[in-house]
This record gives sequence, C-alpha cells and structure tokens, in this order.
Amino acid sequence: MSNFAWVTLTTNDTYSLGALVLAHSLKRAGTAHQLAVLVTPGVSESMRNKLKDVYNVVQEVNVLDSQDAANLALLARPELGITFTKLHCWRLVQFEKCVFLDSDTLVLQNCDELFEREELSAAPDVSWPDCFNSGVFVFKPSLDTFAKITEFALKHGSFDGGDQGLLNSYFADWAHTDINKHLPFIYNVTAFASYCYLPAFKQFRDKIKILHFAGKMKPWLVQFNSESRTASAPSDYAHATDLIQLWWNIFCDNVHKTLTDKMHTKGVSSDNFGFNFEAGLAGALSQLRLGEQRTPEQDAYEALMRRQCWEAGQIDYAGKDSFENIWKKITETLESKPKTETEQQDDKSGSS
Repeated sequence: MSNFAWVTLTTNDTYSLGALVLAHSLKRAGTAHQLAVLVTPGVSESMRNKLKDVYNVVQEVNVLDSQDAANLALLARPELGITFTKLHCWRLVQFEKCVFLDSDTLVLQNCDELFEREELSAAPDVSWPDCFNSGVFVFKPSLDTFAKITEFALKHGSFDGGDQGLLNSYFADWAHTDINKHLPFIYNVTAFASYCYLPAFKQFRDKIKILHFAGKMKPWLVQFNSESRTASAPSDYAHATDLIQLWWNIFCDNVHKTLTDKMHTKGVSSDNFGFNFEAGLAGALSQLRLGEQRTPEQDAYEALMRRQCWEAGQIDYAGKDSFENIWKKITETLESKPKTETEQQDDKSGSS
C-alpha cells in the first residue's frame, strides 16, 4: 500500500458531504494513494461511519481556533477561525508525504504527480499577490513541524485570521526561493470567476485537474432538483455549470444512498411538510427520492436551500432571486391574505 496520502478536513456533517464527494472524485480519477480525513467532534457517528467506507484513515482531532476576531472580521468570514484545525495534518506521521485538499475541492483528473513535489508546494492565490492558496498543498507530516507552526501561530498570529495567512507567513520564502514549489494554475482553479479571471478559466478548463469551490458558494448549497437530478448554478457560476453538475452527479451516484437522517448539523431545522430538517442538510438530502416525481419534501428542501443561500449572502439576483420574481411572490402573498372583517364589510357596502 502507498505511503502517500490525500488529506482533507471536515468539521461537521455538511462539509462531510464535500469530503465524501471529494473521495469518490479521487477514486474516479484512479489515484494510487491512500485517503485520510481529519474530523472534529462536530461530525456525527453516523457520518464518520460513511467516511470510513471511502477513507483509509478517519482521525479525530480537536478544534484549533485562531481567536483572531479582528482579522477575521475584515474578511466577514468568522467561521474561518476553525480552519486552524487544518494544522493537525502535520501529525499524520504514518505517511511519508501528503497532499492536502480542502473538502470543497473536486478532482477532475488524476494528479498523483503532485507527490513528486516538495513541501510546501502550492498554487498562487489569484487574489493575494505573492501568496499561495492553502486549499491545495503538498506537505511532509512531522511532529516537529506541527510544533513549530503552532508556536509560530501563538507568537505571530495570522494576517487574515485563518490558516492561509498563517501558512503564508510561516512558509514565507515560497514566493521567491524555488519556482518548483509553485503549482500550476490547473491544480487549484477557483470556481468563481471575476471578469479578469474568466478568460483564464475558459482557456484552461479542459486541463483543470482540481477545482476549488472557494468562498461562500458551496455545491451542496446549490438548488437541486431531485426529479431531474440537476443543479441550478447561480448566475455568477454559469461558466462552471457542468462542473457543479459533475459534483452532484458523483453525489447522486456514490453518496446519496449512504446518507441517513441521523446525520445532523446544528441550526438547521424546519418541520414543513413533515420534512425532518432537524437532521440537518445531510439528513435532509437522505430523504430525497432521486429520479422520482416532485414531492412536498423536494419543495421543502428547495425552500431550505434558498433560505440558507440567502443567509450566506449567495443570492442569484439574475435568476430565481431577481426583483421581478421577488415582487411576484410578494404580490401573490398579499393577494392570498384573508380579508379582515372591516374589509369584508366594505366589500358588502360597495356591492350594495
């Protein structure tokens, strides 16, 4: 068995959906190496059992928090503090070399050649000059390195409050010492494309090896029609519609049948149509019937997804969330509102 491993991290059952699809994408790409996932106490026992079906190693780790609220506030992403937990990957000393992949990545082609790279190899971040994106990187497990990085973090903190700022500070020579540690664009392509990024995305799309759903838009939050088994990509991601659909195809083929309503995520609840949202997103998805006629459960699921997208700031202004559609819904709601006793009396007076 290979002494190399692909490593990811999940902190709850929802992100575990990404970890499961990621594992299957690696297997589809024909990797020759092992798969390892770090899990925190927030991952349910039921989900851990499903992760064990596809990962060679499922290892629980405690949560490391940067506690750097000021810097995280600059990004409006306070949840990134927990990404310091990623540092535990250096403790997987049973492996000789590893490649870390965020659980919101998707492997499109075999890229085992990454294990020929040295620590710390990573792709440049399109938004941060002279910095690498920490969603994909090659590293060598070492308890000594783990101790040094955590000590560095305690002393210097992170300039963004998350793991990317910390790792870029610790591996500060990445930008200028060894070009061989700069991974090509195709190994960490962000799904979101700004006006200046879109031409590059289109130019290299057939060569992309690892797609990264960085930011607030995650494929598992995209509205999904269980009857047609199709996902509706937000307008900002229209260029990546087929790749978002690929994520859902893998989910439908390999993940959906393994889910149960015992999987949970705190803060997600609704009893509309008797749909058990207390189970969380993973549990809710387990109740969908793929390829069958739409049901009240499907309608309720889509309503939940739209609400979560709105709360995450992921609003499809050019699509279902356009002003025209919102106004139409408001009008329908007002027209369906039962008339008050006074209004009913006015109607009678008017008719007489």
